[in-house]
Amino acid sequence: MNELERFAEITTFIFDVDGVLTNSQLIVLEDGNLLRQMNVRDGYAIKRALEMGYQVCIITGGKSQGVVSRLQGLGVVDVYYGVADKVEAYREYMDLYELEDEHVLFMGDDLPDYEVMRLVGFPACPRDACPEILSISKYVSNCDGGAGAVRDVIERTLRLHGKWLPSDPTEVLPTSV
Repeated sequence: MNELERFAEITTFIFDVDGVLTNSQLIVLEDGNLLRQMNVRDGYAIKRALEMGYQVCIITGGKSQGVVSRLQGLGVVDVYYGVADKVEAYREYMDLYELEDEHVLFMGDDLPDYEVMRLVGFPACPRDACPEILSISKYVSNCDGGAGAVRDVIERTLRLHGKWLPSDPTEVLPTSV
């Protein structure tokens, strides 16, 4: 199966946050709060995927309410945060929507993502993921985490299905991300 054919089966995207939607760096404030930076183009792609009928889920060990608010603002309903066992969260999500593993792309970057990535049909990662994640990924983005890796996999999938650009000249693309 070639690279594009693998994207053809995807109906659901699941993403980790730190190192995937962010660049894996944290700014530690004096009060102990942590700041993360997210890519607006990744946000646009998430919003577009949702509008085109794809499912998007987030499973992260992080507990940032700011990240949760950002994702919910993009329309992501299924945000599992503060998760200690990503496999358990994954199975709960899959059961909730009666999904099949082979239609799921999970993008992770580090060891906490390893076990759940072994369950999905299409494990993917940013190019700066750790070696163990790189070795089990069916697709390695040419982008780093937080620098367009999420957009890369969503755009490839939507383009393959003719859903990236508007097919109807009156269709309004998402503008606020």
